[in-house]
Amino acid sequence: MKKTFEDFSLSTIVAGIIAVLVGYTSSAVIVFQAASASGATPSEAGAWLGVICVAMGVLTIALSYKYKMPIMFAWSTPGAALLITSVAGFSLPEIIGVFIFSSTLIFLSGVTGFFEKIMNRIPIGIASAMLAGILLHFAFEIFVSMKTQMLLSLVMFLTYMIGRRFFPRYNIVIVLCAGIMVAWLQGLLNFGPIDFAILNPVFVKPEFKLASIFSIGIPLFIVTMASQNLTGVAVMKAFDYKPNISKLIAWSGLTNLIIAPFGGYTINLSALTAAICMGPESHADEKKRYTAALTVGIIYVFIGLFSSAVVGIFIAFPKELIMTIAGLALLSTINNGIISAVHHEEDREASMVTFFVTASGVSILGIGSAFWGLVAGCVFSLILKLKTEKKI
Repeated sequence: MKKTFEDFSLSTIVAGIIAVLVGYTSSAVIVFQAASASGATPSEAGAWLGVICVAMGVLTIALSYKYKMPIMFAWSTPGAALLITSVAGFSLPEIIGVFIFSSTLIFLSGVTGFFEKIMNRIPIGIASAMLAGILLHFAFEIFVSMKTQMLLSLVMFLTYMIGRRFFPRYNIVIVLCAGIMVAWLQGLLNFGPIDFAILNPVFVKPEFKLASIFSIGIPLFIVTMASQNLTGVAVMKAFDYKPNISKLIAWSGLTNLIIAPFGGYTINLSALTAAICMGPESHADEKKRYTAALTVGIIYVFIGLFSSAVVGIFIAFPKELIMTIAGLALLSTINNGIISAVHHEEDREASMVTFFVTASGVSILGIGSAFWGLVAGCVFSLILKLKTEKKI
């Protein structure tokens, strides 16, 4: 335990804070909408959000500490979007039954090792290309933000460039402070009333109906595994972290089973926010970056227990500040991903196909571009290797 405290640094703590800012502010509203669409009252919807935050915080802390790697969990944003569009006509108990069904499938995927066998066949170059493609729009947002808040984003960008030359280790810390200072001077920090009520989970007795299971349960499982867990594993692979994937999936499925009756629709391996904690901006020593994930987990537990209060704090930051700091924090990761994608000549062309498909943002059958980019790259790689074998 003493060594863990010694492994913490200002840069890993800030990386954790930025990861939470990006993850929470970018999709918490979608999760709240999904709960409301499922028939939950506003107080129940808030409890759903709190329960999920506590669960993913505890799981992040436990597994990051166990493996000494930045292993992070998050709610499924595509899963929440799926619920918003597909729960009409089903009762709240039936929807809770769907959560339990989907969680069971996730747990079985981990216990049997089926999911890990698939992931082990993906070349590192293609995994890195997918990561770079996922994160590319964050780099764009640095400059898109200048359209609406030129001074704020420009000051942060200039601070970043200077910091890369003179104080690289604490660069993101200083950029964040500069951004908050400019936002404060411009009157962009909008703090509202804060409610410090503690989390009060609401149990809902599940009902299992074939109609809801086929309409929502199976699609929710597929979206979570294909768009979320697969991406999360690919990110870890891109940074050369190699935990026991089957155990991670099994633990997430078991945790989902526990929180499902309280509105925990699904949690999964994190990708976007995990990349912030796994990159060199988090810590120069990759063996100490797990403390950034511990920071994320601690903050999420706090957010979950006092979700109503923390919501008021996070929404005070302007969107442009969040997007700019996220893009700047991920620039090195995007750069490393592209370098890794083109490093292996045998998979170079397939990796670039993965990069372009992923970066396109295309969605087919409700499954995001990261999955299809991975499929396109792997299929192309197989075709090229078959062609090579025939020549030989």
